[in-house]
Amino acid sequence: MMKSMNKVITCVVIVFTMYGKVNAQNEATLYVDGKKSNITISRHIYGQFAEHLGRSIYDGFWVDKNLNVQKQGRIRMDIVEALKKIKIPNLRWPGGCFADEYHWRDGIGPAKDRPKMVNTNWGGVVEDNSFGTHEFLELCKLLNCEPYISANVGSGTPDEMSKWVEYLNFDGLSPMTELRKRNGNAKPYHVSFWGVGNESWGCGGNMTAEYYSNEYRRYATFAKDYGNAKLKKIAAGASDFDYNWTETMMKNVGHRMWGLSLHYYTIPTGNWGKKGSATGFSEQEYFNTMERALRMDELLTKHIAVMDKYDPKRNVALVVDEWGIWTDVEAGTNPGFLYQQNSLRDALIAASTLNIFHKHAERVKMANLAQTVNVLQALILTEKEKMLLTPTYHVFDLYKVHQDAELLDIKFVSPDYSLNGKKIPALNFSASKDINGVVNISIVNLDATKEISLTTDLGDLKWNDVSGELLTSANLSDINTFEKPDLVKLQKFSKATKNGSQLLVKIPPHAIVNLSLK
Repeated sequence: MMKSMNKVITCVVIVFTMYGKVNAQNEATLYVDGKKSNITISRHIYGQFAEHLGRSIYDGFWVDKNLNVQKQGRIRMDIVEALKKIKIPNLRWPGGCFADEYHWRDGIGPAKDRPKMVNTNWGGVVEDNSFGTHEFLELCKLLNCEPYISANVGSGTPDEMSKWVEYLNFDGLSPMTELRKRNGNAKPYHVSFWGVGNESWGCGGNMTAEYYSNEYRRYATFAKDYGNAKLKKIAAGASDFDYNWTETMMKNVGHRMWGLSLHYYTIPTGNWGKKGSATGFSEQEYFNTMERALRMDELLTKHIAVMDKYDPKRNVALVVDEWGIWTDVEAGTNPGFLYQQNSLRDALIAASTLNIFHKHAERVKMANLAQTVNVLQALILTEKEKMLLTPTYHVFDLYKVHQDAELLDIKFVSPDYSLNGKKIPALNFSASKDINGVVNISIVNLDATKEISLTTDLGDLKWNDVSGELLTSANLSDINTFEKPDLVKLQKFSKATKNGSQLLVKIPPHAIVNLSLK
């Protein structure tokens, strides 16, 4: 034990002392511990979210039959292929706030017989329910991802959720399986991930934590396991800094849930009434936005501390199933559709947030970016036949190497990014080892103007070669448009060199780098 402790202390000392001026303005150090951690970065941290909101489903995934793009039925296949490339592991549906006004039986059977409904949460538009349960599960099949269904607790009943689970998962003889067979599916779908309501403290019913914890227990009791589909029930968790909600759920529900959700959005101004522009912002506004984004680490640390009191073995997952930047909508668009552009700033938020999730991977087992197509911090934007990949998409492409990889412990010293008397760490990192033994180190430089020199000590790790990819652009506000869809994209990175057992890296300002060591 003493020998092991001395090694840890030595590693920390190396980080703080090697190569002299580690606190110099443009210098940083990183130590990567190659010892087995027994912590896996779950691929489900890379989950996505598709709500019936704006142009996410209709005119996003699900398009007019006359639109001149490749389709399977009405599912848009260029979107499917782009998401398959980044290996999205799960897709959350139908909401969001929409989930608690959605009644699943309205979205099955012949499309012509499905009733129309008003989407009261998002723009007051009328939906024809042509995209329902079977269409969603066909989409997930095409994407090769797991479905994550949010059940209606706010305006629904335990029986409604129970019958939905039975309809999808039971392989025996029952009215629900017969109904599923009449709708074209003889075999069950085996859906495991189920959300029991959404934002029950707000749009999902304005409930207190105590009331919802009892409702969860009631709904969860009647949602049964069938066959091999062991349900992973996810309780509606806290918003932001409501640690009392987490405390109440852990105390009253505990191991009756597979996971407990958490929602946190980065609001550039901190003001929900005037959130700030997606594209027109100053360096000060950028700095403030990044400061708020990095609070995800504080949030996770404190919510996890509450969970640890009741679940020290960390059996209950923390599920951050809504996260991302939320800005004012683009001028001239429906304010209820939440359509915003996506800049390099948003990519830096995404990469930093994923690094934070990796850090807490022992408890954070699932997360869902809000949202996948045409809404909030979208991966993909469409305009009729046109489609583009946003800077955030390229982060998920760059970081897919971490999915189901072994987390490596790191220690680092970063210079500060300082502006007008305030400061945040300029760098954040994560490191993992994949099943083939390749070590991937992801680095984010938030500093708007300074290149940073990084010296990396890799301890006992054996490696011979390094290759890298980079995501950056000339300006923090750079975006991909339908006229210039490739302004911000991945490029090869060549400023990483091997110096004996050490790795020396020059990290450009406002940039994201992934290094692969073999």
